[in-house]
Amino acid sequence: MPAAPQNFQPGGQGTGVSEPVFIASRDNPLLKELRKISRDNTAYRKAGRFWVEGDHLCSAALHRGHKPVVAVFSERYWPLAPVQYAQTAIKSIVISEKLFAELSALESPAGVGFVLDLPGDTALQTHAATVILDRVQDAGNVGSILRSAGAFGFRQVVALNGTAALWSPKVLRAGMGAHFGLHLLEGVDLGDLQALQVPLVVTSSHHGELLQNLRLPQPCAWAFGHEGQGVCPELMARAVVQVRIGQPGGEESLNVAAAAAICLHASSLAPH
Repeated sequence: MPAAPQNFQPGGQGTGVSEPVFIASRDNPLLKELRKISRDNTAYRKAGRFWVEGDHLCSAALHRGHKPVVAVFSERYWPLAPVQYAQTAIKSIVISEKLFAELSALESPAGVGFVLDLPGDTALQTHAATVILDRVQDAGNVGSILRSAGAFGFRQVVALNGTAALWSPKVLRAGMGAHFGLHLLEGVDLGDLQALQVPLVVTSSHHGELLQNLRLPQPCAWAFGHEGQGVCPELMARAVVQVRIGQPGGEESLNVAAAAAICLHASSLAPH
């Protein structure tokens, strides 16, 4: 993992509630770094840390045992903050509503956000039930698929090159906390998938067996493809099963996130 920028180093290592530091200057080095990771979709890769905002995502991170490197509060939110936010964070800062709005991508800023370390384990789990994202580019689709993966027992998600950045602010918001219960790998090459020891299942709009007629392998790896082009030919060629979803209503195709939810749910019901 890349080294964290010096500006992110905690001011102390106490185990109790950290005393918040009030920062008033927009030019403060820490705030400059926070603006990068909170607004730039890929800045987290260089920083080794990412930003989440709002009670739901912050609580989800704590629930899964993630310890914030920095907890950020607006002046208005700080007196209302749950005590565990400050107890758990290595460092807490309080800033004005105006400065918090510069960090937020929300129409109505939430008033609280965490900076968290990226997970250090990036090894492929070769026998795990897996979701493969093949150049899925819409952040909302990617986040929705992560939620479905977590809900239906697929704990590993592998994003091939060309897929939306998994830890970007938009995907994190769409994932609604699913990230914290998943083993996520991104920037993966097709060749790396050779190590997977579970059968590969792919979806197609026009080819393959109807989902409801299949006995799906367990565990398996589902591959979902680009919103317009679908799964690449190389993955299609490797698949042991090709699946299509019946659409009696006559639409040409389903949104990839909707298709993923249907397929992963069907997998969760298959006999083990």
